[in-house]
Amino acid sequence: MNKYRTHTCSELGENDIGKNVKISGWLHRKRDHGNLLFLDIRDHFGITQCVIENKDKNFNTLEKIRPESVLLIEGSVVKRSEETINKDLKTGSIEIKIKNFEILSAAQELPMPVFGEQEYPEEIRLKYRFIDLRRKEMHQNIELRSKVISFLRNKMIENNFLEFQTPILTASSPEGARDFLVPSRMHQGKFYALPQAPQQFKQMIMISGFDRYFQIAPCFRDEDGRADRSPGEHYQLDMEMSFVEENDIFKVVEPIFYELFKKFGAGKTVNKNPFPRITYKDSMEKYGTDKPDLRNPIELIDVTKLFASKDVDLKIFKENIKKGQIVKAIPLSNTDTKPRSFFDNLNNWAISEGANGMAYINFEKKNGKVVGKGPIAKFFSDKAISELLKTCKLNEKGSAFFVCNNPQEALKFSGIARQKIGQELKLIDETKFNFCWIIDFPMFHYDENEKKIDFSHNPFSMPKVDLKDFDKTDPLKILAYQYDLVCNGYELSSGAIRNHLPEYLFKVFSKVGYTKDMVKKKFSGMINALSYGAPPHGGMAPGIDRIVMLLANEKNIREVTLFPLTQNAQDLLMGAPSDIDEEQLKLLSIKINKKN
Repeated sequence: MNKYRTHTCSELGENDIGKNVKISGWLHRKRDHGNLLFLDIRDHFGITQCVIENKDKNFNTLEKIRPESVLLIEGSVVKRSEETINKDLKTGSIEIKIKNFEILSAAQELPMPVFGEQEYPEEIRLKYRFIDLRRKEMHQNIELRSKVISFLRNKMIENNFLEFQTPILTASSPEGARDFLVPSRMHQGKFYALPQAPQQFKQMIMISGFDRYFQIAPCFRDEDGRADRSPGEHYQLDMEMSFVEENDIFKVVEPIFYELFKKFGAGKTVNKNPFPRITYKDSMEKYGTDKPDLRNPIELIDVTKLFASKDVDLKIFKENIKKGQIVKAIPLSNTDTKPRSFFDNLNNWAISEGANGMAYINFEKKNGKVVGKGPIAKFFSDKAISELLKTCKLNEKGSAFFVCNNPQEALKFSGIARQKIGQELKLIDETKFNFCWIIDFPMFHYDENEKKIDFSHNPFSMPKVDLKDFDKTDPLKILAYQYDLVCNGYELSSGAIRNHLPEYLFKVFSKVGYTKDMVKKKFSGMINALSYGAPPHGGMAPGIDRIVMLLANEKNIREVTLFPLTQNAQDLLMGAPSDIDEEQLKLLSIKINKKN
């Protein structure tokens, strides 16, 4: 028999009344009713109420024990009185009448309480993460994470994927985010890098003749944290398949994600597969982002031609259009009941976000005709108002905001404004998960800062141009077999069909300034492997952290990470990053040159 417990803290019920039992767990809370002391004992599985009378010899000792001390309770199961039954607890119809107890581990005064789920500063929560994780919501989030990973692993195995582990110590890659470097003791002056992703290794697995691979892969990137991105490290469901096209990958992935979000989505609806396919170009034009929240029904409209026409006399817009700027409309239906302050507040919000504001027009019916009203309505002819209504599919109950800027900034800000307005108008259905694929990403883009062409996405992707036509095609018009899986405004995964032809890789890299020798040097393992017969292959890598964040309905990825770093990449629990002593540095032949 287990010396610490006969039952967990969720197992006891009315069938156990009269039994002598043992439970062990943390003292969740105490309630002193004078003649009776109630103790809630909590373990991983649940909570059981225990009770002791004030005449019992153990009463005074138990009364003084601090919350979160670990106790062993021995006693008999009794039925609670009808008025004290707690229907929110599995064990709510019974309690344990305490006969004996043992303090297995006494707790000091707590830096933060576990009972009550109060909000506490992140610094305290991360420094005492082991206490934070005892809280119900956090405990459930981490348990959910484990179940999601188990589900995904089982589904991959069902789909004939083999699980492999790729190296953690590897070579530095010149692409993507900054590497975390590991100095070599045996090869002094040289460094390993922690993998940003198992990208090259998983491609080599396909070249090795394995047909389907996956792993729950740790990835390390020296980049700044955001609410939806951990600084330092994250986990992804890394997968790759041989002899496939985009649709083959979509057909495998979609049913898995549909079932995953149905199973763990707390009753929210999930759009059925096949998920919508939206080109990158259409996504930017309609939603102002390549990760659209399709729960928001607002679609952006380009109205540059109308604002440039003789029927609109808004001079500042016309002058900007002549400089190459565009005008995006954000059309809104049924805003006729909104006060002017609603529109002015959104304009002020736009200014606070660094924009020049957002002009707007409201519509109303006057003398049988729909007319415009508001600050800029007077600059529109009747014909322009009619054209605007038709283009934006609006009637007399609608409105439209306008963003004027260079194409990139206009799309970006109108996308942010679209989501802000959708939230303000409560248009976003929080009971849904809406998936889509963003496809046909540009292979290259022009970097304004560096004044040169660079990769837009994954440099190892296959361009959507035949090898023989590649050099004849404008690089900025070349699309790639690249795709993102997006849900509710979050990118859950990037993926691509890979470029498996060495000669084509040389050509692709030449467009961003790499010579053949540079590619061979930087990617020697990959080029060498591809040179001995490589199958057409492709894959993707959904982010585990972001998936669980969505399923747990959390806004910050740290809420679903067991031991996360702070936003500025510090581990407050273990004190990392930390100083290294001189002896360790000497072994590595490293000298630290500290900045003043």
